[in-house]
Amino acid sequence: MISSPYMLLPRALTTIITEKLQTSPKGIILYGPRQSGKTTLITDVIRQLGVKSLTVNGDQSKYIDVLASRDGEKIKNLVAGYDLLFVDEAQRIPEIGINLKIILDTIPAMKVIATGSSSLDLASKISEPLTGRVWTYRLYPISLLELTGVYNRFELNTHLEDRLVYGSYPEIFSRAGDAQKREYLQNLTDAYLYKDLLELGGIRNSAKIRDLLKLIAFQVGSLVSISELGNALEMGKDTVNRYIDLLEKSFVIFRMRGLSRNLRKEITKMGKIYFYDLGVRNMLIDNLKPLRDRNDAGPLWENFLIIERMKRLAYTVGAYGSTYFWRTHTGAELDYVEETGGKLYGYEFKYGNKTAKVPAGWRAAYPEASFSSINQDTYLPFVLPEQPH
Repeated sequence: MISSPYMLLPRALTTIITEKLQTSPKGIILYGPRQSGKTTLITDVIRQLGVKSLTVNGDQSKYIDVLASRDGEKIKNLVAGYDLLFVDEAQRIPEIGINLKIILDTIPAMKVIATGSSSLDLASKISEPLTGRVWTYRLYPISLLELTGVYNRFELNTHLEDRLVYGSYPEIFSRAGDAQKREYLQNLTDAYLYKDLLELGGIRNSAKIRDLLKLIAFQVGSLVSISELGNALEMGKDTVNRYIDLLEKSFVIFRMRGLSRNLRKEITKMGKIYFYDLGVRNMLIDNLKPLRDRNDAGPLWENFLIIERMKRLAYTVGAYGSTYFWRTHTGAELDYVEETGGKLYGYEFKYGNKTAKVPAGWRAAYPEASFSSINQDTYLPFVLPEQPH
């Protein structure tokens, strides 16, 4: 367990966002799941900047009326005397993008930050009015990269099973024992997971969403058939796709598509679905057993490595990559493929210390591509940025 002071562990984005606000006139948009630490992070940024700030929550009606008004004078009166405006849960404020644009255009010295736990509405409300006027970032639950500020690499390995079973939401690190961790995850999945879906997605009954998530949870690492999900839930394909889209926009799950350069041989119609946090995934299927007592360590390992790699790409300045899996109709496959700078990098994940061999089909189809087998002995360089020599 990490004791409570580590709850204030500086997040990887803190320095990045602070430097952007110091050097650029653009605003900041920060997306991320509920309970992932967005408010704490931005509070830390404001503290480091040392500026006078006004914090507005999207639930506060006295501010909503002004920030939804399109009235330049009202907005100027609201922020007068402040150096920075922080709008938390901005997706709750109608036309927030247009009103933030008014601030950035008419009060160029004002720094603006907006956060949202769902991109259901926030992306559409903000993206068009603020095109070219903001830097956009995504905050994930705690990453291994961030934990290197607390643990050395030996300790990261020691606590690895906790990450696979209980996940990495900030609060989980201050919970002692299985019972407290279960209580937190139960509350998280019951109280927060569906809140944006019910409020903003027009979903009236969360039961179908929960049933869908359970089915997806059992298929982590496998090809997912939308038709089969629909049949199991007695729902149409369009409805299933809409629910999955809403769950993606609420940062519960994300889809990965197959690499398709040879359409006749490679599977592209079915994708894979992973969870942003494994504690949430395991709570949905009510399985928080240790790895020795479960039969899904392989899929958990695959999901863990992919989400940690995504965090690395998101938090490393200058890092980028398009991500896929690879599978042929004859059954040859790789768990993960990354395309960077026009080159393909293939990876196969093995839980434990086994090593995978490069598939002959991969070598034949992409002779210039690389291949690596990632197991418990070799995973840290895959999920952590290279250390300076």
